[in-house]
Amino acid sequence: MSSKIPIKLEKIRKEDLNKEILRAGIIAELDAINLYEQMAAMTESDNIKKILRDIAKEEKTHVGEFQALLLEEDKEQEKELEEGKKEVDELRGKKK
Repeated sequence: MSSKIPIKLEKIRKEDLNKEILRAGIIAELDAINLYEQMAAMTESDNIKKILRDIAKEEKTHVGEFQALLLEEDKEQEKELEEGKKEVDELRGKKK
């Protein structure tokens, strides 16, 4: 698990700083989700498994919060996210 921001924020242009902070937050939350879900899969305790899965679910909400903010900050990200969805739909034969 990574406990530090994976980029040097002091080297980021001021106008890009908030976007990079939000991306770092998303990375941290995804890292936490992976950790909690892996631990839930390893434990034989139903109580621990239940709590770990609940915490992982909360982290998924945090990803959504960071992503919502990122999409407000970065219109290119918003556009490309939509493009990615379209490409997946096309590859799966679901044209809109």
